[in-house]
Amino acid sequence: MSRGALVTGSASGIGRGIALALARDGYDVAVHHRRSAPEAEATRAEIEALGARAITLQADLTDRLAAAALVEQAHDELGSLAVLVNNVGNYVYRPLDELSLEEWDDVFATNLDATLATCRTAVPLMRSAGGGRIVNLGYAGAQNLVARPNMTAYAIAKTGVVLLTKAIARGEAANGITANVVAPGVIENSATKPLGEIPAGREGRIEEVAAAVLYFVSPGAAYVTGQVLEVAGGWNL
Repeated sequence: MSRGALVTGSASGIGRGIALALARDGYDVAVHHRRSAPEAEATRAEIEALGARAITLQADLTDRLAAAALVEQAHDELGSLAVLVNNVGNYVYRPLDELSLEEWDDVFATNLDATLATCRTAVPLMRSAGGGRIVNLGYAGAQNLVARPNMTAYAIAKTGVVLLTKAIARGEAANGITANVVAPGVIENSATKPLGEIPAGREGRIEEVAAAVLYFVSPGAAYVTGQVLEVAGGWNL
């Protein structure tokens, strides 16, 4: 397999951490942003300082055609695409009766629809290359159908991401493509931090989320597909 990787939403935060981790692991990385060009360029420079190749790509992933084009551009400019990490996903913390329909649509567009569009485009490319690794970012508790009244849209969208990932995993296992979910809980850059609910008693670190992604793309995980790995300090147990 090639060593090209696309990480959506990788100009900052968890996406940036994943992009840097992949670069340290020897991947060439496409750094994606929507409207954070300076941050994306800074991440690209950090990757190149690690000795890896990096490019920056801009796309609004709420546009499915743009999401598909992003994958194709990353594939073409990196030479091929071994890894796709879907990190993009807007989050709204508000009671359901206060959530606007526009906010609901945006949460689904950025979390679920964008993931569908990028995966649909990446799978045929990975098939042609003899395999690949897809890692989609979920949310701790989504796969267990845990109710989160102040983030209902986000939880439902991430549950959809889990089911989508499992469908891809089952359909593409014979083609050398694995698809898995990393499900962060309360992380250092989280918008809300109910630390009293976390058995570990602390927030997670971005590098801990990135380490879970690295496991799923590693040679040792070639026989692991359709799985959800929570990085959540015991939340939901």
